[in-house]
Amino acid sequence: MSSTTTTPTTPSTPERKGRSRPALGVNLRQYGILAALAVIIILFQILTDGRLLYPGNINNLIQQNAYVLILAIGMVIVIIGGHIDLSVGSIVAMVGAITAIAMNNWGLPWWAAVIVALFVGALVGAWQGFWVAFVGIPAFIVTLAGMLLFRGLTLVLLTGGTISGLPDSFVDIGAGWFPAWLGEIGGRDVLTLVFGVVAVVLLVLQQARARAAQRRLDLAREPLLSFWIKMGIAAVAILSLSWLLSDYSGTPYILIILAGLILAYTFVLRNTIFGRHVYAIGGNRFAAMMSGVNTRWVDFFILTNMGLLAGLAGVVSTARAGGAVASAGTNYELDAIAAVFIGGAAVQGGVGTVVGAVIGALVMGVLNMGLSILSVDAAWQMAIKGLVLLLAVAFDIFNKRRGSR
Repeated sequence: MSSTTTTPTTPSTPERKGRSRPALGVNLRQYGILAALAVIIILFQILTDGRLLYPGNINNLIQQNAYVLILAIGMVIVIIGGHIDLSVGSIVAMVGAITAIAMNNWGLPWWAAVIVALFVGALVGAWQGFWVAFVGIPAFIVTLAGMLLFRGLTLVLLTGGTISGLPDSFVDIGAGWFPAWLGEIGGRDVLTLVFGVVAVVLLVLQQARARAAQRRLDLAREPLLSFWIKMGIAAVAILSLSWLLSDYSGTPYILIILAGLILAYTFVLRNTIFGRHVYAIGGNRFAAMMSGVNTRWVDFFILTNMGLLAGLAGVVSTARAGGAVASAGTNYELDAIAAVFIGGAAVQGGVGTVVGAVIGALVMGVLNMGLSILSVDAAWQMAIKGLVLLLAVAFDIFNKRRGSR
């Protein structure tokens, strides 16, 4: 008599297709700095009796800190790739001097001088990229040498110390506003309000489209509630900004330039092969090389791009000042590096976002403006900014250790 033995069967694993992957939790690194910016704004709004968010102060915050925002966008790519650039302040000064000379001495129109400035900035970045990528000298050393070299060349170019009397069309790049082409309603610029509404609509559509793409590819996503809370906060911030600016002089030209740079470089880092290679090199250079990434050319283009954006920052700062000054750009590299680290970039590389760097630059800008309104001594302002930078890096290290545990 034979007996039949039934072997228990292990339930088969459900097929992945058609199932939604678990949503991502809220990223403390991503939202912590945004919360810190909000707290700083509220704190200074209270301490200054509401003066921080005056329309004129908001306009000045944008125009005075435009150079930091531009440099931070380039610097975050440098730091993600595992490098550092100490020369950007000197490049800003040298390019500003060349721009002023091109208009006043060479007789070039302002737009041609801007093209020359951007070309010189990219050329300088390529020069430094060559030494880093193909000779193998660390970026810290190359850009430290560049900081001294380009500052010296600036002093040679500006023998008189200053070049002023630049064309109004050029000055408007850093200190001008869009005309009220659509008129006014209740004393507010309609064009600025339209810019705000359009920006919100485009942001929501882009983020919703990205989330839908993640769903189609069955990738992990942040919780839906968190997503819409983030969109709501962003919409309120953009509309509030446009509302305040509409009551001043309208939309600054530089604000549109900054918005274009943020969108373009966010796309580059997130959606291009170059962006993925930058993250790969910063995360593990050896593994990236073994995976076929041409690390030399990626390093070269990282520094070339930084030089290009430093050239643009030189144009903007010169336009804002209305002239070229030999001392321009002093400590700009420190402001940019601080903004990137405050914005959540990792010291070791491989981690960081353009939006985070921009938020970090805004933190620095709001601190500067709030402390200035309160008439805090410049020495104490420097001390406070240094403490904020130290705490930001300590927070990054704490997150890493907690994650490893």
